[in-house]
Amino acid sequence: MATATLLPVIGKPAPDFTLPGTSGQDVSLRLYKGKKTVVLYFYPNDEAPGCVKEACGFRDLTPQFEAAGAVILGVSADPIESHQKLLTKHKLPFELLSDAEAGTSKAYGVWKQKNLYGKKFMGIERTTFIIDRTGRIAQIYPKVKVEGHVADVLGFLTEE
Repeated sequence: MATATLLPVIGKPAPDFTLPGTSGQDVSLRLYKGKKTVVLYFYPNDEAPGCVKEACGFRDLTPQFEAAGAVILGVSADPIESHQKLLTKHKLPFELLSDAEAGTSKAYGVWKQKNLYGKKFMGIERTTFIIDRTGRIAQIYPKVKVEGHVADVLGFLTEE
């Protein structure tokens, strides 16, 4: 039986992480502290239609996110090679991070038991976190429905 993992709490420090990124460099949350707001979005996998749609939504609004002082980071358990294909195919202008061991996904409470066609397995539940410049959780979007999500996240950033 899988144990329930809890999401971090709004207003509390975000769990730090260091993960390999599509730039070929490791990316740590602490790199952005004091500099940028981080939009950290967890998604199930690079090939799923909803994941591609979400990534392209963030891609299309990247200039607005940058204007709001935010950096976008996508995280899944897929390997960097898979991330590179998604990045190249869809011309994504932001970093994708590989959480192959699921340590960061667990720290953020998004590694959950899932059920697909009666088959149970562990995987990432689509969730987005906004982490402010002080390194604290500013907003959480659990169990994300892709339609309209990216605009909602941008709206939160631009109304602050």
